[in-house]
Amino acid sequence: MSLAVLSWSLLIAQVMLALAFGCTAWRVLHGPRAQDRVVALDILYLNGMLLLLTFGIRTGTDLYFEAALVVALLGFVSTGAFAKFLMRGEVIE
Repeated sequence: MSLAVLSWSLLIAQVMLALAFGCTAWRVLHGPRAQDRVVALDILYLNGMLLLLTFGIRTGTDLYFEAALVVALLGFVSTGAFAKFLMRGEVIE
């Protein structure tokens, strides 16, 4: 019973995260302002990281958890660099 509940809840979470990924990708492509696109990119990497985590839980391999950690670190740094670029026009001073 417990394994079936875990399997179904992971499947539902993956479907919901895939829908959120699609909605966020639409916002990145059709955002009215650059600031909206930065926030959408931030949410996009977050959704991707959560999808990797759910795949890792489902398959039981550590590779997905390590990939999610790399995505989280690179996404955080890239969001900060992109926001700095929008504020000042250059990333490296």
